[in-house]
Amino acid sequence: MNPHVRKLFDLNRLRAYKRPAPLILVNGLAEQSESWFANRTAWSRHFDVKVPEILVYDGDALHQHIEAGGEVTVDYLTERLARYLDEFVQRPPYHIVGSSLGGQIALTLAHRYPKLVSRMVLICPSGFYGDENLPMMEGVKRSQYDTLVKSVFHRGHFANEGLVEAIEDKFQNRKWKKGVLRTLRGTVGHSVAPLLGQVPHPTLLIWGENDHVLSDVAGSIRAADQILKARQVVIPNCGHAPQIEKSRLVNQLVHRFLRDGLRSIPPTLDPVRFLDKDDRRKRLKVARQGR
Repeated sequence: MNPHVRKLFDLNRLRAYKRPAPLILVNGLAEQSESWFANRTAWSRHFDVKVPEILVYDGDALHQHIEAGGEVTVDYLTERLARYLDEFVQRPPYHIVGSSLGGQIALTLAHRYPKLVSRMVLICPSGFYGDENLPMMEGVKRSQYDTLVKSVFHRGHFANEGLVEAIEDKFQNRKWKKGVLRTLRGTVGHSVAPLLGQVPHPTLLIWGENDHVLSDVAGSIRAADQILKARQVVIPNCGHAPQIEKSRLVNQLVHRFLRDGLRSIPPTLDPVRFLDKDDRRKRLKVARQGR
């Protein structure tokens, strides 16, 4: 074969086998890595998807930390994520998708180690504004696992008996339950609001219009406007886990944003529509109270 043709052939072959950009998925407080079941395959077509197990409730690492007197905080989890990236991925900068508490961890990582992060997608991130409604805490204490699961979704069929039974089985493990309660104690009430205006990375925020875990979705959306390069969408008829409840749409949004920045937002997902509706609702409530 002609040497020039062979060289061209080899270059094309190298391009075909080039590893895609790493995409790191960080789950929230109520989920484990399995919660990305509806997304991993779709995103793996375009990215090198990693799901670090930084929060395993019955894991030895977590309980050794607890037994040594450590608290399970956002700072602790952020440093575990940074260590994982440094030791086991080693290809910065990274795209990061974080859900709920995972959104706080991703944002803290971006603030603390800005060179590690390329773009972020934060799905229903907590800690932006106001308190959180945490049926998880009551569900664990009172063994009301159906209440815990149903609080996450807008549509009831996602909270099926099989999922409730799986969660209940997990909490029969005393080590698992202790890990959950210590994580709740160390992370509930944590705020990342002071960091919002200090994060320069392009960030997509995905909210569920019917999120009952975040006490004030509209307040969180307004707070997120402080992020310098933020794009926001609000998904109708959706609760606290859009990556499950509206997985096809979320998969498309994440892929488009990480590829080209999501230059246009469909009108049905525009946050202004949701904020206008929220303002009208509040004005109506004030008017009724004044009667």
